[in-house]
Amino acid sequence: MKANESLAKIPVVTSGRQDARGLAWKRKAVQIFAIVLFIAIPITGVFRIDVSSGFIVLGREVWFSDFQLVFGFWLSLACTMILVYSTVGTAFCGWACPQNTFSSLANKFTASHLGKRAVIDWENSERAKLSTTKNTALSWVLLSSKLLIMSMLVSLIPMLYFFPPEAMWSFVTLRPDERLAASLHWIYTVFVFVAFVNLAVIRHFLCRYMCIYRMWQYLFKTKDTLHIEYDKARSADCEKCSYCLTQCMVEIDPRNTNQYDSCTNCGACITACDNVHSKKNELGLLSFKLGPRTGKKDDPTKSVATVRERLFWVVPIWLLGLGLFIWGLVAYQPYHLTVYQSGPSMQGQVNEYRINLASKLVEPVTLNLSVDGLDHHSFELTAAEFYFEKAGRGDVFLKLHDLPPGLHSFVVRAQAENGWHANFRIQHFVAGGNNGR
Repeated sequence: MKANESLAKIPVVTSGRQDARGLAWKRKAVQIFAIVLFIAIPITGVFRIDVSSGFIVLGREVWFSDFQLVFGFWLSLACTMILVYSTVGTAFCGWACPQNTFSSLANKFTASHLGKRAVIDWENSERAKLSTTKNTALSWVLLSSKLLIMSMLVSLIPMLYFFPPEAMWSFVTLRPDERLAASLHWIYTVFVFVAFVNLAVIRHFLCRYMCIYRMWQYLFKTKDTLHIEYDKARSADCEKCSYCLTQCMVEIDPRNTNQYDSCTNCGACITACDNVHSKKNELGLLSFKLGPRTGKKDDPTKSVATVRERLFWVVPIWLLGLGLFIWGLVAYQPYHLTVYQSGPSMQGQVNEYRINLASKLVEPVTLNLSVDGLDHHSFELTAAEFYFEKAGRGDVFLKLHDLPPGLHSFVVRAQAENGWHANFRIQHFVAGGNNGR
């Protein structure tokens, strides 16, 4: 049900105790926390898809050999999302989704500069009217400037998931950086343009009709999923009031929500109803509820699970994923050592080995190299230590000379400053009369 057009034009004046449940400030706090979290996740290395290093999880570069870490991470994450969908449903959309957060902020800017009825309403365009006193060139310039600045800031957030913080700082300060492609500023310009169109025109329309995430959540709703509950016993108190409808950003009737609708569980209707009834020092008729819907009968054609039924199979899988992820962290090898023949000499005798070193951590480290089992006069290392500024690979060469004929067994050792160490044993054969040359 859409908001009644005639009732929407009637102003509602509230007085007394405002926002009795504190939902408005709690929602704003969660929205700010969510934006900070989305920014902090790639910056702190919790998760990032680095264009030069691949997947980064908790500051660790993930290889295909780290199967348990990768599989456990995605399995536990998927199960966590299903648990969220099954319990609080679309609360993420109303309380933490960046699209809704920035769209609400864009609505606020529009109402401030062009009037409350200037906010775009795709379903009822008659309400989108400019204020005669605010429809000035200065108002349009100020509004456009705010939306552009917000679009520029918003467009930086997804880029943090593909480039390290140092590279992004170079990008913002326009400093040259080998990690940044020459076309990146053009790509960023496209991002800004898309974000500006989204904030200037689309806004909540995306949530109502185009959001794949919200449609995905519908697959995991249960009979007990969080929803808006209406106190029908007090229905006489709202016969002449539709203030809750006018405050709904997706324009549904919060007094009659269904199992599957566009409600984002933002709580704006609850706060609106509370404010209307605050003059009587009582709460409104709307509230959040976890559990079956009052007075609603299940559709026999649809099989909707309960939270308990959903938890019965999701929790064991979640524990399996979490266990694999923890095991992957414990068994994780932050560095890698491999030694192999670099190539034969002119006479077919191998006298050089390539020591391949790899660091899988984003922080800098120095790996020290040594060789045991050979006289120090019979070998030469091109470098006794190798410094990694970030995750990557590097080679050090081991050259052998003046070895007597026979089989020589020696060990190449690598050790990091944090105590990690690895050994690689080599069986080197010198043919008679070649002396390893």
